[in-house]
Amino acid sequence: MNSSTATADRTGSPAERLASLGLTLPPPPPPIANFVTHVREGNLIYLSGQGPREANGFMHTGKVGNGGVNVADAYGHARLTGINLLAVLQDALGDLARVRRVVKLLGMVNAEPDFEDHPSVINGCSDLFIEVFADAGHHARSAVGFGSLPGNITVEIEAIIALHG
Repeated sequence: MNSSTATADRTGSPAERLASLGLTLPPPPPPIANFVTHVREGNLIYLSGQGPREANGFMHTGKVGNGGVNVADAYGHARLTGINLLAVLQDALGDLARVRRVVKLLGMVNAEPDFEDHPSVINGCSDLFIEVFADAGHHARSAVGFGSLPGNITVEIEAIIALHG
């Protein structure tokens, strides 16, 4: 957990916490293939994998580790991916206050074969979700390495979110 997460404001709505972080959600990124950005089943919403896409469409690419993308930059890419997941969630729900709990994240890192610090990379998204959703942002998680990701992006993250009834 980084220092900003440890001291994150636990009051106010998710929208207010986003504003206090100086973050504005971009439009949700469109799917890059034959799938939808989210599926709601009961009080759960499943968010399809998102990547480190800037609002202008630029995608961060490359392998993490061994002279490629460093952990600090990849952490930032995972945070940006979290912002994109929040954009999809906001578009799907209309209000992030409808989130009861972040249940699970699956974080995938486009890693060199001997890279071992996947959790530190995916913390970029985890830390953001805790900053935005406070205690409801604490979640189960997997952080794993892959030999490649679509378009050679550095990270891809998907999420399962529980909603208020």
